[in-house]
Amino acid sequence: MVLQSIIRGVSIYSVNNHLNFITCKFQYMFQMKKNYRHTCFIFLLLIFATTISVDARKHYHTKKSKIHHKHKKNNGGAPNCSSSPSPSHGFYPTNGSPIFNILSFGAKGDGVSDDTKTLETAWEAACKVQGATLEIPSEFQFLINPITLQGPCMPDFVFQIDGIILGPPKVGSWPKSSLFQWLNFKWMHNFTIQGTGTLDGQGYNWWKLSQIDFFQVMKKSKNIPDMKPTVLRFYGSYNVTIRDVKIINSPQCHLKFDNSKGVKINNVTISAPESSPNTDGIHLQNTQDVEIHHSNIGTGDDCISIQTGCSNIHVHHMNCGPGHGISLGGLGKDKSIACVSDIIVDNVNLQSTMYGARIKTWQGGVGSVKNISFTNIQVSNVKVPIMIDQYYCDKHVCKNQTGAVAISNVQFNQIIGTYSTKPIHLACSNSIPCTDVDLIDIQLKPSTNYRGINQLAGLCWNSYGKSQAPLLPSSMDYCVRRGSGFVRGISRSHEHVCL
Repeated sequence: MVLQSIIRGVSIYSVNNHLNFITCKFQYMFQMKKNYRHTCFIFLLLIFATTISVDARKHYHTKKSKIHHKHKKNNGGAPNCSSSPSPSHGFYPTNGSPIFNILSFGAKGDGVSDDTKTLETAWEAACKVQGATLEIPSEFQFLINPITLQGPCMPDFVFQIDGIILGPPKVGSWPKSSLFQWLNFKWMHNFTIQGTGTLDGQGYNWWKLSQIDFFQVMKKSKNIPDMKPTVLRFYGSYNVTIRDVKIINSPQCHLKFDNSKGVKINNVTISAPESSPNTDGIHLQNTQDVEIHHSNIGTGDDCISIQTGCSNIHVHHMNCGPGHGISLGGLGKDKSIACVSDIIVDNVNLQSTMYGARIKTWQGGVGSVKNISFTNIQVSNVKVPIMIDQYYCDKHVCKNQTGAVAISNVQFNQIIGTYSTKPIHLACSNSIPCTDVDLIDIQLKPSTNYRGINQLAGLCWNSYGKSQAPLLPSSMDYCVRRGSGFVRGISRSHEHVCL
């Protein structure tokens, strides 16, 4: 009777409860002080009964599943599977932060297989969990086609990149729908990208195309986009942190922020060959409250490019080179409105760059650039360390126009090192002068690669402000003129569009 009772008990429990049930019965027999042989015999019977029950349940569920599929209406389409990921994809360590490893979602990680869909699935799963980490593990390479990873997600989402993410290497493999970016992040809040890994845009084939070759290939193939994509782009995001990762070999710009706020970039390495065209390191547009620091950038264009709609930007403790230096602009193209203010750049080293601290605007633009500080800038073999150019033109010839973006309250302080072409270039608009431009403690000497005709040469036109010793070359003392209230009034009259 005891055995029959036990077997009946086993049959009514789920398989997951069998061990607990057996343990309880086993302990009960000891408490009843049965002898050793009797106990072992009963225990063997329990195991036998459990096996029978498990087999019976498997048979039952299999039969039930067959009956279910037999009676289910078939519309000829795909199975009606749930889009929600299996809970087993998320690993919860002892600290409680869930980890979603892309390999557990079926990624190959061989650098050849397309892992785009897998990344998308893993993203959707991690996005729904607060404090989640989406992990790209080391020692693997993941080929990812252009993709939009969209939020908003749960707070404190971390994208941990320790492996290598590769962009499509063939120009013709990029779909026309991806005209602007490779990895596109939209509406992300309280989000971090970090890790020891690399995002490689594999832009070599893009760079090899000259303008003529590019349009010839465009005519032959319908799959080539009209412009070169950016590796990493953020749109409409705030409180975003990017740290420790490497971003290399972008077809065009490497890291771009549009319409975002509260951005922190720390200990990031951005790299592309000096000959790679238009491969800006970090590009900011309509973005506020940004800190970029302790990073290394060397590309074929601006290390950092700050465009219209940007304010409260702090760039410090940076290494820049090769490239075109740190630039505000070009601003005001096609008579557009440009507004940039409250920019601080300090403690920056520039090595073998085309420019150092630069502001560039197109003729005919509207708006203002104001409250700009370049401080403690070390330059080595930089062609032109200090530049304001209100006649910027990226073509052979640009039409002369009278309008200009007003530039005021700009300070160049402690710009020290060597130049290879000329120390300074201040070319301000004829109609709207640059005002309150201060030159303080400028010490620039020709480098061993100096190619200028006159060591004292430099262009200074229609710029007003003050200078303060030491100044080297000493001719820079005449670069800025004392401004009157009338001149300041002209500049300020053009600032109202930015208020």
